[in-house]
Amino acid sequence: MNSNYYVIVKSNNRTGKVGMASIRDVARRAGVGVGTVSRVINGNGYVSADTKKKIEKAIEELEYTPNELARNLFRNKTGIVGILVPDVDHPFFSSYVRQTEAALYELGYKTMISSTVGVSNREEEFLDMLDRNMVDGIIVGSHTLKGEKYLKRKHTIISFDRDFGPEIPMIGSDHVTGGRLAAEVLIQNKCKKVLNIYGVSPNIVANDKHTVLKKTLEKQGIEVVDLILEWNRFGHEDYWESARKIMENFEGIDGVFGTDQPVLNIMHLALKAGIKIPEELKIVTYDGMDISRLVYPEATSIRQNVKMLAELSANSVVDLIENRRPVPNKQIIPVELYQGQTTYPVDMVI
Repeated sequence: MNSNYYVIVKSNNRTGKVGMASIRDVARRAGVGVGTVSRVINGNGYVSADTKKKIEKAIEELEYTPNELARNLFRNKTGIVGILVPDVDHPFFSSYVRQTEAALYELGYKTMISSTVGVSNREEEFLDMLDRNMVDGIIVGSHTLKGEKYLKRKHTIISFDRDFGPEIPMIGSDHVTGGRLAAEVLIQNKCKKVLNIYGVSPNIVANDKHTVLKKTLEKQGIEVVDLILEWNRFGHEDYWESARKIMENFEGIDGVFGTDQPVLNIMHLALKAGIKIPEELKIVTYDGMDISRLVYPEATSIRQNVKMLAELSANSVVDLIENRRPVPNKQIIPVELYQGQTTYPVDMVI
């Protein structure tokens, strides 16, 4: 273990040469054994407060930085977690990745991030890296591979919004309640014909919001028109083109529901066409990211708690990597209604 730690220290000689100091130099400066220094560096085992203070002072004087790669090899770890999402340019996934990376950093882990849209083999490549111990675990929020590709792995995987069954823990929002909230807003706004925009992907719990919305509205005699977007397409141009085609056949629609981007594109074109919002058209978006608050009128939204989702994802994957505590099979985070200006105010009881 002694050779696993090195530090570059400033030389006091006039030539300015830089020398290499091992963990022994820290131990010698502090007047303790190498094992005691190691316990302080790694944060395991008992070391008295006075001794710890001496070691920390020696580390500071020597400008000592542990060799992280060597330390992780000794622990049989890389200190890296992979995060897979469909597209980091998408506002929701961008926020989720940014906040998950920050949470992992606080837990002592670096991240390797990848978008999978348009590159069908990236998910499999990350799974191969997991098999070869190049990453300690994966948080997967993209869904291009069949489930068996994940289920045959025995390493650390956390799923975001996809239900693989009991073998792989899943984290997601309460999309069932989200769909009910959106439906109730549209019902109280007296909509008669609602456009329900979504993409289809197998076993994705986010689909539940659209299913629940449709059942709830139809139970009230409200017509629901489903618009199914091409699966795994998240580009701005894709959403814009879909919105343009929708507006060509928009007859009778007085309500729209879907995730932020496609719905806000429709809102833009509707306003451009002279349709009044919310007088003639009610808008409810899902996700509730910054873009839903930057537009005018400000969108009524069902908001996901991205910060909580990110922190839970980070803590859960580290719990599994380090065997800190058991991770539940399903962890579901509440959503909330944000009342904007694209619908009339409602009295919500769900």
